[in-house]
Amino acid sequence: MKKSLLLTVTFFVTTITLSAQEVNTSTLKINEIMKGDDFVGHLPSNINWSSDGKTIYFDWNPDGAALSDSLYGYQLKSGKIDKIDFETSYKLPSFYGTFNASKTKKVYEKYGDIYMLDVATHTIFQITNTTDRERSPYFIQNDSKIAFEKGDNIYIWTIATGATQQVTNFTDKKEKKDKKSDRDEWLMNDQLALFEVLRERKHKNDEEEKLNKRSEGKSPLEIYTEGKSIFSQQVSPNGDFVTYLAVKRESNKRTIVPHYVTESGYTEDQNTRSKVGDDPTSYELFIYDINKRKVIPVVLDSVGLEGLNYIPEYTKEYPEKTYKNDNRIGYIAGPIWSKDGKKAVIDINSNDYKDRWIALLNLENGTVTTLDHQHNEAWIAGPGIGGYGGGTMGWMPDDKSIWFQSEITGYSHLYTMDVFSKKAKALTSGNFEIYDPFLSKDKSRWYFTANKNHPGDRQFYSMPINGGKLQQLTTEVGNNEVYLSPDERTMAVLYSYSNKPTELFTSPNPIFTKTASQLKQITFSTTEEFQSYDWRAPEVITFKAADNATVYARLYQPKTAVKNKAAVVFVHGAGYLQNAHQWWSSYFREYMFHNLLVDNGYTVLDIDYRGSAGYGSDWRTGIYRHMGGKDLSDQVDGVQHLLNNYGIDKDKVGIYGGSYGGFITLMGMFNAPETFKAGAAIRSVGDWAAYNHGYTARILNTPVTDSLAYRRSSPIYFADGLQGDLLILHGMIDDNVHFQDMVRLSQKLIELGKPNWEMAVYPVERHGFVEPSSWTDEYKRIYKLFQESLLNIK
Repeated sequence: MKKSLLLTVTFFVTTITLSAQEVNTSTLKINEIMKGDDFVGHLPSNINWSSDGKTIYFDWNPDGAALSDSLYGYQLKSGKIDKIDFETSYKLPSFYGTFNASKTKKVYEKYGDIYMLDVATHTIFQITNTTDRERSPYFIQNDSKIAFEKGDNIYIWTIATGATQQVTNFTDKKEKKDKKSDRDEWLMNDQLALFEVLRERKHKNDEEEKLNKRSEGKSPLEIYTEGKSIFSQQVSPNGDFVTYLAVKRESNKRTIVPHYVTESGYTEDQNTRSKVGDDPTSYELFIYDINKRKVIPVVLDSVGLEGLNYIPEYTKEYPEKTYKNDNRIGYIAGPIWSKDGKKAVIDINSNDYKDRWIALLNLENGTVTTLDHQHNEAWIAGPGIGGYGGGTMGWMPDDKSIWFQSEITGYSHLYTMDVFSKKAKALTSGNFEIYDPFLSKDKSRWYFTANKNHPGDRQFYSMPINGGKLQQLTTEVGNNEVYLSPDERTMAVLYSYSNKPTELFTSPNPIFTKTASQLKQITFSTTEEFQSYDWRAPEVITFKAADNATVYARLYQPKTAVKNKAAVVFVHGAGYLQNAHQWWSSYFREYMFHNLLVDNGYTVLDIDYRGSAGYGSDWRTGIYRHMGGKDLSDQVDGVQHLLNNYGIDKDKVGIYGGSYGGFITLMGMFNAPETFKAGAAIRSVGDWAAYNHGYTARILNTPVTDSLAYRRSSPIYFADGLQGDLLILHGMIDDNVHFQDMVRLSQKLIELGKPNWEMAVYPVERHGFVEPSSWTDEYKRIYKLFQESLLNIK
């Protein structure tokens, strides 16, 4: 790598020679593998069953069409796959929607109108046909009526009569009637006393007003929003109540991303997200009693919500600061109604992300009772637990118990609770996680995915409704993403292994056949070019970190004959993501690049560092208040494992990754220069104070309240530690991790007089690159970096 800083008048664009890149003994070529799906093949996705269970629909592009995937249908009886033409697709019922209790009818929205499907006859009845958009339909009142939304308001359509009734009338402003002064009141009375015609007209108007008041109960009550937005409006199953969220979003300053390469020839600005430290959004839940025509605010205070007045532990490090969080209520999900519509539970998250409450809602007075309080000093999350929109939960068939997921044991597991006694029962337990649980059609058992056998192996399971022995329904190691047919007798499975891309399979459900699953492959998507190479299945290994934690990683080893004693550590993105697994990776371009590196003698290590998904809450929160702490030391310990066991030269170790992986690369180059000789930081965060609120505030709190966490977690403060060769790569219109982050870091490196870094910029790329030419340029530069810096090949 050149030791001088190459700059142009514009944004630090470097030039490269091809000599180091051309030293490639692999049959794989960077410009080929970086074509992505066009090289691998366009894989099936988005699985849906027809309502009669005869057809599996999915998105696919086996011909490599330029525009997008198309809809295909697999007929179970004939075994035939057909591409669905536009007209047929247009007329198909939506794959989404809700069924009535007997599953004989389905109501759905398509193209802004509401339709009802008779499952047995496959007859479709159009309920609305307007220029407005109607949405979110569902059955109420023992399936005799259908509620749906239009604008902010709820309407109810009666199946028997076809009549439509407007239930709510949200309005922004309340009409004010001016109160008359004493003088004006005297004048009016005097006029009425003087003139008979005025008395007669007033009497007539008064009588009309009385008639209007008598008919007022037939019209929906005006509900005044006071300038707030209305969300999550819904009618109770019995039709007696409407609940809704009134939301006020604060006006937080947003950032601008300039676009330099545009059709107009002018620089065009894009308004994007704000930065961490936003003033929180205000959420209020209300109950509208339809029969009493009364709006009841839901009371969310410390009486009903245990621990609402919690002050975070980290604030003790700032005794001179007064901690202020006047309203800790964050997003409110629900209500989730019991079948009879008489009971409802809500799922509440605190706006500092440290608490979750599942609470029973009193519909008469708007008070709540805590059923389950989940707290984490770091932040609440995990499969089925955290995130915008609430966790996965519902009512049990007895209509007096709920089910939900919790990390109380350290792993996300399935629980039930009696809402009257508050007695909870764990249905699953162990050092593994539960994903996407749901009840069977007959309510006798559970279905869910779990990584019970190995953190990197996901299988589909069934279990009796009250808990008990887990029955594994899939058998192939890897990822088994299962979609059950409407009668649950057939499984459509998106299956992949670490060196086998995702394909669609079917199998009988072992619950009914009493035999092991037998996968039948339906799609064959990979190209001849992809199939011509013998792709490695990386070994999933473990090693001990310095604190004795067990770390999982993917290991790619070269043949002895070509081994060059150099190693490259790949750092996956997102932080909370799993990549040391045994299925086809979302980082498939990087996977192919790793095969190319190994062909050229490199050893590659891909670590599920602290903060990664799949290993429980302690692993997930191991980066709390110090990103670049244990997540970085796990990389360093991984390198030491290679040095101790795989014959790696300590002066021949590189590191690279994108997004969070780019951040760790920067921290590694700045804070562990004795470990990493070279690093390629792609679309990297350079300063966490510049990133978004929802992600960053969970892990580091906010810059104002916890400046120490940001200071020790942001690479820009450690740039003086750079010793090895650093390559920075970033899209200029990245609206996730802004290019400004790397511009600021480059200025810091310039001021520090650091000579051994270069930057490549991509003027038309956002966070996720799209153009194969950009991917190719990016990875040619990364390969050249490792060739020159680790192997001294110029």
